[in-house]
Amino acid sequence: MTEPGGPTDPEAVVRERLLAEHGPLLDGVDAVADAVADRWTDRESPVAQPATADRDAVVPAMREALAAAGALDHLPGLLATAADALGVTLPASPVAAPPYLVVTATGPVVRATLPDAGRLVVSLRVFGVDRAGEAPRYRRLEGGVRDELTVEFR
Repeated sequence: MTEPGGPTDPEAVVRERLLAEHGPLLDGVDAVADAVADRWTDRESPVAQPATADRDAVVPAMREALAAAGALDHLPGLLATAADALGVTLPASPVAAPPYLVVTATGPVVRATLPDAGRLVVSLRVFGVDRAGEAPRYRRLEGGVRDELTVEFR
């Protein structure tokens, strides 16, 4: 399951494998997130970080852009790679729809229940949510999805 000197906890093992084997897909998700966030840019204020209070400018826009870029159908493949990294078999073939894949306000999330490992959740965070004001404000995270990729067992 792990290389000598490599990570030993399951989350780190899966994260390392996803980063190693899915770099182009992760880069594609970043490119899509950049394009979605560019739509929010105030052309009058190029210094300001792009942000929006319109959830529809985030979630549906991200899902549509991922589909148009061909990335949406490849995201469930992260689950197969994760299962392989753990030495387990997925109980079913994941598809690009709930419950395996959802696009949230922070980015795509893939999830599956793995035998003897529990519920695996892989989050590709590309947006942050600022809840300090009257309405949530969505902004593009400065780090790329490679920095923000999280793997959890719940």
